[in-house]
Amino acid sequence: MQKLKNNIILLLYTAIIGTITGLIIWGFLKLNSLLITFLWEYLPSQASIPFYTVIVCTLGGLLIGLWKHKFGNYPEDLNDVIGKVKKTGRYQYKNIFSCSVSALAPLVIGASVGPEAGLAGIIAGLCTWVGDKLKHFFREVRELTNIGITATLGTIFRSPMFGFMEPLESEEETKLPKTSKIILYFTAIMSAFGIFILFNNLFGKMAGFESVGYVMLENVNWFMVILVGLVGIAAGYFYYYSHKIVSFLFGLLGKHIILKCLIGGLALGLIGYFLPLTMFSGEEQIGIVFETGAIIGATTLILVGAIKIILTNVCIESGLKGGHFFPMIFAGIAIGYGLSILLNLDPVIASATLTTAFLANILKKPLATVLLLMIVFPVKLLPIMLVAAIVGALFKTPNERSEASKH
Repeated sequence: MQKLKNNIILLLYTAIIGTITGLIIWGFLKLNSLLITFLWEYLPSQASIPFYTVIVCTLGGLLIGLWKHKFGNYPEDLNDVIGKVKKTGRYQYKNIFSCSVSALAPLVIGASVGPEAGLAGIIAGLCTWVGDKLKHFFREVRELTNIGITATLGTIFRSPMFGFMEPLESEEETKLPKTSKIILYFTAIMSAFGIFILFNNLFGKMAGFESVGYVMLENVNWFMVILVGLVGIAAGYFYYYSHKIVSFLFGLLGKHIILKCLIGGLALGLIGYFLPLTMFSGEEQIGIVFETGAIIGATTLILVGAIKIILTNVCIESGLKGGHFFPMIFAGIAIGYGLSILLNLDPVIASATLTTAFLANILKKPLATVLLLMIVFPVKLLPIMLVAAIVGALFKTPNERSEASKH
């Protein structure tokens, strides 16, 4: 009876953690939306300022650099957060406020990054703090930080199954937790997801990935679909090499974080001035591509997608840090839509195939990739996306091949 009582109490704590996670994510994204509206819509409507984009991004980069110089270069990459939690079962929570500001500021000034990395660090730190308070009562508290991360990912991307699978899936054999732990995981995920949706509906919906609609699979040129998938894999290599080059260039600046952020802000402002679609995480811009892609044109869309990949690496390496999921989904869709015009393909099929192959090549997590992208593309495309994800994940970058040869 005592064990049953403890399990029920732990389940309730997990549900509470999930609810708090959902509230934090909603509050963070709502504040981000309000600040973006104020900075990018209200202020420009009050006065016409030449080169407004360049000024805001450059000044924003400078302020972010000064903040990081004082409080540390946060947030950490999502993989680093997950890696630390898997290794130690905990994540630091002493600097949660400064980390929150560091995660929010790049999003507000239009950096080409997503919110998932910063929010994962914030929630992981919170769950570790709760675990420290409860460790005398429950043996399973070490798992709370992992549970918080899954709830965060499942809520941000509006895909509970992606939140569950992304931290688990790896190049090695995926091992599912015990049934009791799976119950805890989904209790937290659904609590977070449910409260997020509730607040979203009560206080006005925020931007998010929306399904692109219907698709026809009749009379499809499958040779062209395969070609598009191969281009998606090539885009994965382009991401890898552009990251290596950008990382090397910013590495030349050493630990001068203020200068790095300033340069990153300037690059963001200049590119955003000429190609506004390359700015921000990419959620709202996906809708623009599908609504006006034919007008924008194939060349511009492919160029926007390629520059989006480079700009995301510039933002992250310069210190305007965040996640890469959101912007890479947009980049894949932009390039896919552009190719659909050139190859006379259905834009939804082309975008789904290319984006899936592209993300799977980067992440090497085919199942998580498909679960993530199912919130965007029709279920009818699931077989095509599964094949594209598996094939895309099989292609290894030079760094991965060298690591495999060592083993």
